[in-house]
Amino acid sequence: MADGYSVPIGGVHLIFVTAGDGLIGCGAFDITALEKFGVPAAKMQAMTGPAITSIEEILYAEVKEANRFAEERGITRGMIGKEALELL
Repeated sequence: MADGYSVPIGGVHLIFVTAGDGLIGCGAFDITALEKFGVPAAKMQAMTGPAITSIEEILYAEVKEANRFAEERGITRGMIGKEALELL
């Protein structure tokens, strides 16, 4: 079970999906800050174009970076969003 969000901020959207007690998010997320709160988090990179533009796109984006708690769950660089969410 996961919940996806697209929050408009100015001319961009903050896109993220939560599952369990963690999340995958677009490049605007500070996963190091989330690590300080014990939240497993991964920053995703768009497969095409400069930014992730939709919830569906984040599911197929690649993990660019994961914090310590996400790595402890098995999330690794290059994994797609759907795979990362299954580990959360």
